[in-house]
Amino acid sequence: MPLRFRRPQLRPLLASAAIAVCIVSIGVAFSMSETGRERLDLPDVVENIDPVRGAVRVPAQTQVFVDLAVGYEGVLVIDGLELETVSVEALQDKEKPGQQIVLPPTTIYEPGNATLTFVPSPDADIQEFSQGEHVVQVVYWKTLEGRSTARTYTWSFNVF
Repeated sequence: MPLRFRRPQLRPLLASAAIAVCIVSIGVAFSMSETGRERLDLPDVVENIDPVRGAVRVPAQTQVFVDLAVGYEGVLVIDGLELETVSVEALQDKEKPGQQIVLPPTTIYEPGNATLTFVPSPDADIQEFSQGEHVVQVVYWKTLEGRSTARTYTWSFNVF
């Protein structure tokens, strides 16, 4: 029996080609996408921030959080106002270890985690974030080198 080739049907051929192009396009899009740390474009020393850069619909009472690499410390500057920073170690009573401490309405620095946290409150310099864009700058430096070698990272977020 002789072998005969049939002429391909145009519709199924075009549909198959379109599906193949879509699958390849999805693969290329996934390989080019940036997520997580890459998307935030953080310096190596700044491990995490909250709210994230460019965030929209942030609540007015949200906290500002910065996680630095071990061995670094810093301060927060929000909308041009440098906030006082207090170390958790300075708040602990050496005579009564394990006692609960009251956090002041300032930026709290935890040396063990190298984190800076500010929560707006009625007694703080910033009671709440007003509607609109807010600019946060973290000024950070190696603990052993001091603030004279400080660098900065700046980002913004929007409050609804």
